[in-house]
Amino acid sequence: MAARLAARGGPEAAGRRPWLLLTPLLLAPLLARPAEALVEGLYCGTRDCYEVLGVSRSASKAEIARAYRQLARRYHPDRYRPEPGDGPGGAPPSAEAFLLVATAYETLKDEETRKDYDYMLDHPEEYYSHYYHYYSRRLAPKVDVRVVILVSVCAISVFQYFSWWNSYNKAISYLATVPKYRIQATEIAKEQGLLKKAKEKGKNKKSKEEIRDEEENIIKNIIKSKIDIKGGYQKPQVRDLLLFQVILAPFHLCSYIAWYCRWIYNFNIKGKEYGEEERLYLIRKSMKMSQSQFDSLEDHQKETFLKRELWVKENYEVYKQEQEEELKKKLANDPRWKRYRRWMKNEGPGRLTFVDD
Repeated sequence: MAARLAARGGPEAAGRRPWLLLTPLLLAPLLARPAEALVEGLYCGTRDCYEVLGVSRSASKAEIARAYRQLARRYHPDRYRPEPGDGPGGAPPSAEAFLLVATAYETLKDEETRKDYDYMLDHPEEYYSHYYHYYSRRLAPKVDVRVVILVSVCAISVFQYFSWWNSYNKAISYLATVPKYRIQATEIAKEQGLLKKAKEKGKNKKSKEEIRDEEENIIKNIIKSKIDIKGGYQKPQVRDLLLFQVILAPFHLCSYIAWYCRWIYNFNIKGKEYGEEERLYLIRKSMKMSQSQFDSLEDHQKETFLKRELWVKENYEVYKQEQEEELKKKLANDPRWKRYRRWMKNEGPGRLTFVDD
């Protein structure tokens, strides 16, 4: 092609564009293809895998396996005995021969790999395609990726479950030390007669430590049944685990699409008024809070949000401004915040000071 272009323009064109003369030389290595089907680095290299095992291309799996066992016994490093033809010009050393036999067997025992190898023998011109198929199979993961993902998700879910239970038990243990909740739980336990059972006498008499531990467990169980912890320390639910979230993801997606379509139809098209649930949803979105964070708020706070109609954007902006001003006032009156501002003003970061002890 470059020669034809140079011929069209004559010697002057070739002189003006010398790269035209170099193009064939640059493209020659890229367009070159090996003439032979057997390539070093693929399968058995320059040796034919069928010839290595001493079988024909039409050999069955049983024949290939039989030939491999015979050659493996012969060339195994622990059993190898030199034969008359195993000199410098004969067969290779035992370790190399055993490795070559094993490679030939690995190539021919698998149907898919054998098909790729036969295709390479029949189509030697498709050089790069053979490289791709060979290394794609060789470097492919031995374990199904789906199994790895499933095991990983299950392991994470188990860790989540026990971690959440640990956090929940810590929260209950802390609440059992708070006088407000402990006194109420103790009164309920006395009304139900649970503490009397812990102090039984006679044959079932228990030590003071056992009675104390049992009373503590009774108080914790009452707190568990009476209090509703929300947020990061709430009681673990199986449906919140990652495994169930993944399984239920299609259902949640379809539910969200259906909910969104109803929202558009009812409030954007038909112009219906928002209900309490929809108003709280809009308020939560304006505050950029997650569902668990919003659920942890007190009921009187939510009632205040509804009374002030914070689902309306203008009302929420006013409320946000008020909260920021209130926070500034609190920080201005906070002694620790005053000390911090004084320190930032006099000895803040970037200054080198020497304080005498």
